[in-house]
Amino acid sequence: QASRLVELPYSSFDDNDDDDDDDTAEQDPGVWYPDPPKLSPFSRCVHYLAFLWNLLFLLLGLLILAVGVWGLLTKSSLPGGDRGVPLGSDPMLLFVLAGLVASAVSLAGCLGVLRASPCLLRFFLGALLVFGGLELLGGLLLLLLRRRLRDALQDLLLLCLLRYQEDPDLQFLVDEVQRSLQCCGLESYRDWESNLYFNCSSPGVQACGVPASCCRQPLQGGSVPNAQCGFGALALGPAAAAALLHTGGCGAAMAAGLRGQAGAIAAGAVTLLLLEAVGALMAL
Repeated sequence: QASRLVELPYSSFDDNDDDDDDDTAEQDPGVWYPDPPKLSPFSRCVHYLAFLWNLLFLLLGLLILAVGVWGLLTKSSLPGGDRGVPLGSDPMLLFVLAGLVASAVSLAGCLGVLRASPCLLRFFLGALLVFGGLELLGGLLLLLLRRRLRDALQDLLLLCLLRYQEDPDLQFLVDEVQRSLQCCGLESYRDWESNLYFNCSSPGVQACGVPASCCRQPLQGGSVPNAQCGFGALALGPAAAAALLHTGGCGAAMAAGLRGQAGAIAAGAVTLLLLEAVGALMAL
C-alpha cells in the first residue's frame, strides 16, 4: 500500500500529461513543427532573377579584378618595372579596387538571396543606393563644371606629353588617343617640343621627333610597325610635316568626339542607373 501511495500520484499525472500532449498534437500538428511558408510563383521568379542578376555582376567584378591584377603583375615583370610609378598612383589599382567593390557587393547580394538574409540584403541595397547617389552627383558636377573640367583635361593631356617616356601607362594612353583620333599633341604637333626627349636640343635619337602614333602611316610595308616614322618631324616645314603626320591637336579632337558621343554616354549612364534600380527593387 505504501508503494502504491507513492507511485499512484506520479503515474496518474504522467498519464494525464501524455494524453494532453497527444490530444494537442492530434488537434494541431503544426504547433510543434511549423512548415515554412511557400513562395508564390511571382516571389519565386523574383528570387531566381535576383540571384542571376547578382551572379552576373559578381562575374563582371571578378573579371575587372583579374584585369587589374594582371596589369600590375605584367608591369612589375617588365624590364625596369621597379622604376615605374608608385603603386598608389598606378591606374591599374583603380581596376583592382573597382573589381573588389563590385565583387563584394554582388557576393553579398547572392548570399542574401540564397539564405534569405535581411542583413545582407540591406547591405546590398545600401551599397546600390550609395553608388546611384555618387553617379547622380558626378553627372551634376559634369554639367555644372564643364568649362573647368575641360581645362583640367587639357592640363592632364599636357602632363601626359611631358611624362611620356617616364610612365608606361601614360605612354599607352597618349598613343591610343593619338591613333584613334588621328591627332598629335595638345594644340598641334609642335607641343612635343616641350617634351625633354623630343626637344630639338636633346642629345638623344628622338630629338626633333614625335611619337610614331602621330604618323599617318605608322606601319612600314603595310604590316610592320615603324617606331622611327616620326623622327626629325619637328625640323620639317608645315607642308612636309602635314604630309607625314596628323598635325591637328588632340584637345579639339577630344572635345568634338565627346560632343558627338554625348547621346551614347547619356544612354549608358541611364542604363547603368536602371540596372541598379532593378537590383534594388528585387532586393526590396
